[in-house]
Amino acid sequence: MHRPPPSLRRLPALLTLAALLVGVAVAPAAHAADRGTGFGTWAPLSRTGWHGSMRVGDVHTYCIHPGLPVATGTTTDHGTTSQVNGLSPQQLVSVNYLVSTYGQTDDPVQAASVGWAVKAIVDRDTTLHSWGYGGDKLTEAIDYIMRRASPENSGAIQERTVRYLAEAEQVPVPRVGGSLTLSTDEDDPTRGVVTVDVDATAEGFLKLENAVFADTGSAERTGVRGPTSYQVVAPPSASDGGRPYVVRASGSFTVRSAAIRYYSTPGQQESAGPADPTTFELRAEDASPRPVRFSPQIVTSAQIDARGRFVDQVTIEAAEGLWPRHSDGSFVVVSASADVYRTNAFAAESPEIPANLTPVAHLELRTDPAIGPGTYRTSTTTLPGPGVYTAVWRIERTSQDVDSVPHFPSRYFWMERFATPAQTEQLAFSPPPVDPSPSPTASPTSVALSSAPPAPPTVPAALAFTGFSAPSLAETSGAATLVIALGVLAWRLARRRRASAHA
Repeated sequence: MHRPPPSLRRLPALLTLAALLVGVAVAPAAHAADRGTGFGTWAPLSRTGWHGSMRVGDVHTYCIHPGLPVATGTTTDHGTTSQVNGLSPQQLVSVNYLVSTYGQTDDPVQAASVGWAVKAIVDRDTTLHSWGYGGDKLTEAIDYIMRRASPENSGAIQERTVRYLAEAEQVPVPRVGGSLTLSTDEDDPTRGVVTVDVDATAEGFLKLENAVFADTGSAERTGVRGPTSYQVVAPPSASDGGRPYVVRASGSFTVRSAAIRYYSTPGQQESAGPADPTTFELRAEDASPRPVRFSPQIVTSAQIDARGRFVDQVTIEAAEGLWPRHSDGSFVVVSASADVYRTNAFAAESPEIPANLTPVAHLELRTDPAIGPGTYRTSTTTLPGPGVYTAVWRIERTSQDVDSVPHFPSRYFWMERFATPAQTEQLAFSPPPVDPSPSPTASPTSVALSSAPPAPPTVPAALAFTGFSAPSLAETSGAATLVIALGVLAWRLARRRRASAHA
């Protein structure tokens, strides 16, 4: 008869052992229930019963199935659950409140009061009538039993039970979960608000990424209770070299659980221990990236070149030191312009342009998206003529490209002062041209005597202004008369000579 090898013959037993070990590993932990704190008889069945807690390890647990025997046997811990015996969330949160807040105690009066309140929450009718009481008042049912178990403490237990029960019934079923939202200030993207919408009983902490809380300067905050909101500051330094950046928020919150730590004992009582709080996580981030905003400003140095043009060396930079970029890494483009004014003399520097001046030339500047801040050269056409020229630069949010506008502060306007020394240059008058050829010299005029009397000189109607005084009219007339008289005398002498010769 064929037999399998010994190793194979032992395989079923090994598999069975492994299954048992796995079963032990995953089975709920079992402990023997011990007498806790309270009054009565610690036995499955007795005339007075047990009114107080049962201890499972270090935990005080309380009956949630009135009428069943006391759990003196081995008790199994099933962990935290919200599904037990058809109890509603309100019942579960009320029971959890009592066993967590008051139940973990060594005071027998307090433990007995918690036990009565828990049983009344779970099954009031059974709690009232399990021990023979026939009425419908909880305090009377407590006294009916406690007069046998501990008559001297009956009144105190009645009073506390009523108080505990009222408190527990007022505990609301908490809302698990919620939301975090981040908003950005439209006028200043470095500002915003983080809003926490959680249950009023929830408590937790918040952590920010790329931002800090405005009132503390810290990126973390503890003891947060909702609903609430906090102002946040998201500095441009949080960006990647000036690129648009995103603020994120995360939070961890806890609320009282609408659940219990559930214990059971075969054939005996079921009990409730305190359930750990329910923890939930929330996260949020900006709906859209925050643009880095800046305040571009200009420093200039002007001159007039040989061709009569106004030439400006314009250095443009961010007042904050960080020039923003687009998400692709290119620099935000800035457009600037300047009007050039002419005056007859050097004007006084002032923040305003004199109202009587109008521009005579114009300058334009557009930064390079590959360079961003730096020095740019721009010039006018030939200036209209001699004078003192000054340029006034300005940068306006409304004059920027559509994709550049979000990076400027709202209503941003920057203008250079009028007649700053670095922006003022003079175009001088040109001297008259010099003629290199010499002027001809006038030769002296000779006065020739002739037989015919000379014509009288013509007197000019006006004399050209030369810078010297002209001869007076009397002096000019005397000279002319003398010349005429000499001419007449010479003519008579000549006539006498011809007459003598003919005689």
